Amino acid sequence: MFIAVVGLSHRTAPVEIRERLSIAEAEVGETIQQLRAHPHIEEAAILSTCNRLEVYIVTSEMESGVRQTMQFLAELKGIPLPQLRPHLFTLLYQDAVTHLMRVAAGLDSLVLGEGQILSQVKKAQQLGQACNGMDRILNRLFKAAITAGKRVRTETEIGTGAMSISSAAVELALQEQGSLSQGKVTVVGAGRMARLLVQHLLAKGAVDITVVNRSLERAEALAKQFEQPIQVLPWESLLSSVAESNLVFTSTGATQPILNYQQLAGVLQPDQPLLLVDISVPRNIDPDVEKLKGVQVFNVDHLSRVVEENRAQRQKLALAAEALVEEEVDQFMEWWRSLETVPTISSLRHKVESIREQEMEKALSRLGKDFAEKHLEVIDALTRGIVNKILHDPMVQLRAKRDIEARRAAMRILQELFNLDPVVFHAQQER
Repeated sequence: MFIAVVGLSHRTAPVEIRERLSIAEAEVGETIQQLRAHPHIEEAAILSTCNRLEVYIVTSEMESGVRQTMQFLAELKGIPLPQLRPHLFTLLYQDAVTHLMRVAAGLDSLVLGEGQILSQVKKAQQLGQACNGMDRILNRLFKAAITAGKRVRTETEIGTGAMSISSAAVELALQEQGSLSQGKVTVVGAGRMARLLVQHLLAKGAVDITVVNRSLERAEALAKQFEQPIQVLPWESLLSSVAESNLVFTSTGATQPILNYQQLAGVLQPDQPLLLVDISVPRNIDPDVEKLKGVQVFNVDHLSRVVEENRAQRQKLALAAEALVEEEVDQFMEWWRSLETVPTISSLRHKVESIREQEMEKALSRLGKDFAEKHLEVIDALTRGIVNKILHDPMVQLRAKRDIEARRAAMRILQELFNLDPVVFHAQQER
């Protein structure tokens, strides 16, 4: 079996491509099941965020598994593979393992050290488990990645004061407008990102904030989390609230734009200044809005200048985080390589157990029926204990060998000495 990841991120694809390949949380389970229907895909998990779409697979045939995954993504979203391929990256073996751990640690994020990605990795594991897409290997990998992410945040200071996408968006608006204390700000959405937007807006001096959301109850619940008064409006008031604002942030899970040229042209005054910051993927604001005079539109890809300023300050902290990630990668790879010994160990245990059962049967037949029935449990426990103690050290030593050639040499010796099933032995040697 082999591990691979196929995907794209803010490093390889613009928001126009990322939004087309985005997979909603409600669709992840069915998508994984469709992918696992392919003949060479044994396990699968999907990590879908505003900045990345990554598919982790365990495959019996590396080349076929990767090719099937690429083709699947292209067909899933109706994007011709030649058009999609330049934006995709593929990582294999230890590179795939290292990548997931760096992602969970926030080291591959647009905002270095941001914390939200760790919860997104946890969610990806939960979704993969819920639809039986993940088995022994990916479960272990995601668990190790989550451990790496937690260690980086508790054992280094990279998460202290780190920007989030929301804070970078507010910082960008502050740079563009100079002050947030004048005028009205509308936040569209009421999820985690929207809550962080409100939090950072208040910290930067905004005083007139309105939250608009499809669920009025969720918007009201968000507003109650803050001591400062936050106005809440129903979805029907979206356009009127935008028209009264000089700054608007959008952060919803909508799969289609919620604001477009025609809508805004109908409510805005000629040349009315308006700054729109869209941190959603897929985008909430149609690109045609940029045609409106006086209107500025920014999306997640425009946050790079703010992020780079923060990144330069945090680069030294990342070195310690990388070292912790490397430790977790080494531990996982040691476990992963030890799986190579499982068929040999199983074959050896099966052979010794067969010998034990045969010899027990002979001994019990000689002892007589009455004696055998009375002492069967004791004799069975005795012989099992002897077998387990004899096999314990060889098994431990075999698993503990870190040198691949030394481990394989030991497995060959066991196969020859105990005349183990050559089919089982050669199958695991080809992994």
